[in-house]
Amino acid sequence: MNEAKTLHLRIWRQEGPSARGGLVDYTLGGVLPEMSLLEMLDLLNEQIIAEGGRPLEFDSDCREGICGMCGLNVQGVAHGPRGATTTCELRMRHFADGETVTIEPFRARGFPVIRDLIVDRSAFDRIMAAGGYTSSNVGSAPDGNAILIPKTAADKAMDAAICIGCGACVAACPNASASLFVSAKVAQFAYLPQGQAERARRALAMVEQMDAEGFGACSNHGECEAVCPKQISIAHIGIIRREFIKAMFKGKPAVVADAAG
Repeated sequence: MNEAKTLHLRIWRQEGPSARGGLVDYTLGGVLPEMSLLEMLDLLNEQIIAEGGRPLEFDSDCREGICGMCGLNVQGVAHGPRGATTTCELRMRHFADGETVTIEPFRARGFPVIRDLIVDRSAFDRIMAAGGYTSSNVGSAPDGNAILIPKTAADKAMDAAICIGCGACVAACPNASASLFVSAKVAQFAYLPQGQAERARRALAMVEQMDAEGFGACSNHGECEAVCPKQISIAHIGIIRREFIKAMFKGKPAVVADAAG
């Protein structure tokens, strides 16, 4: 049951952002069922290095499904065919001996390829810098607990805050929209009293930065929710639409001027 298996791999290799990339075939033995997909790629790199080749480059950090660094298209699906699972948690027991596995980087205009399977997701950082924070000092943890919050509001805020910013929602969307990511980051503050003072400015600034980064519009396909490893609800996109419209009615020029200042 725990015997090693052999996989046929088709992996995207690309020397740099402007280089022409393509799928390269590898055959890899000794793949154990308990290995994660990233550990399998580590094993592949040992084989490539032993043969004198350039090792495959891919993103990874915590390898516990909590940092959002990993993110690959596996068998054409962001994070692979298992639901609610990050790439680093995808185990090789879910692939059959002799199976062909295709691995590619996330594909989106807002996520340009840097090399091999690594894409530049700094657009998400710029969206967060535009407004995904509270600029006032809300104190330490005991100070935060001094403000009573209804449990339903706290639960909703936490449901949004668990977004790890991996970018799978963008990779899965036919429009390459970042609406699920941005809506989760806006909603997590909208439910809490600490986020009220900058509520309108935040919605306007983050949506405008999302558009400036080249992400597409949401057209309610729902693919983002289907592949999200943290099961962020598409209902948050409705929330950001309401937040954005309400902010516009409050007076866009003044709010934008405040954000710029």
